Amino acid sequence: MKKESLFVILIKYIAEHRYALVLFSAAFVICAAVFYLYGLESEGLFYAFGLCWALGVLIGAFRFAHYAKRYRERKRAAENIVLTAESLSKPETSLEEDYRDMIFALKKALDSEITKKDGALRESMDYYTTWIHQIKTPISVMRMILAGEDTEEHRELSSQLFRVEQYVEMVLNYIRLGGGSDFVFKEYRLDGIIKQAVHKFAPQFIRKHIGLTYESVEVKVITDEKWLSFMIEQLLSNAVKYTEKGQVTISVIEGSFLEIADTGIGIAEEDLPRIFEKGFTGYNGRADKKSTGLGLYLCRLTAERLGHKICARSEVGKGSVFTVDLRRYEVKD
Repeated sequence: MKKESLFVILIKYIAEHRYALVLFSAAFVICAAVFYLYGLESEGLFYAFGLCWALGVLIGAFRFAHYAKRYRERKRAAENIVLTAESLSKPETSLEEDYRDMIFALKKALDSEITKKDGALRESMDYYTTWIHQIKTPISVMRMILAGEDTEEHRELSSQLFRVEQYVEMVLNYIRLGGGSDFVFKEYRLDGIIKQAVHKFAPQFIRKHIGLTYESVEVKVITDEKWLSFMIEQLLSNAVKYTEKGQVTISVIEGSFLEIADTGIGIAEEDLPRIFEKGFTGYNGRADKKSTGLGLYLCRLTAERLGHKICARSEVGKGSVFTVDLRRYEVKD
């Protein structure tokens, strides 16, 4: 919060005490009118007025200093949002005491409501987290059954089951990001993280006959391995989903920029500024009714939590390029 100058505070002080100034001026005008009507000497009137004005300035200066101190104390309390008996100025009038009581009553009611909502949210998160872990068991069983026979039908079912797993993982990570995740920042070999994600999506590339180009790099980055892997997997998932032919290229530029480029359908120019917004699907999402608009939103959210940045450029009919700036910026909570 910007610190206000004494002049600004003085203007506010005068505005709050304008009625006293008006009353003092009115009293002087009345006295001057009485002196004039009765033909009295005005010298005494102006002498008394001068003394009263000097006394008023002294008292006003003292009161203004007190006012400015209390004003800044209130601003600091509002800036820190810590409502305690010590953080607020001691009330000097019954009106201030009433306001103080109302503030603490509202704070008590707000704290109670926040506690209830936090409890409800925690219960919901616990329920969905438990459900997600439970659903993984039948998914694993189905994958084992499908692995027993290599037919076109089984390969198609395996592909759809893989998508189910991705959606389940997306929901779990969505809950984790919303609740504050346990990020572990260390120095990792970028090559290992990329190869892990590529290996996971290899069957999808093979099934759709999409080429993959990637050359190993000896680059180390400070990040969280699990969450950076999640970002790369989401970008590969989109690349496979929206590419019918051609290839996906993964490259590392200048040791700091990870690029994932595809030759897919591309993104409309008017949609590009909003693709990282929550729930935004754009033209491609309207064409593909199954799009949730969460994947790229989670990528942006994850990048912010990791202190990285993500952006995209695209051309309809020619493909898209997503760039992750792996340098460390200010981490967002």
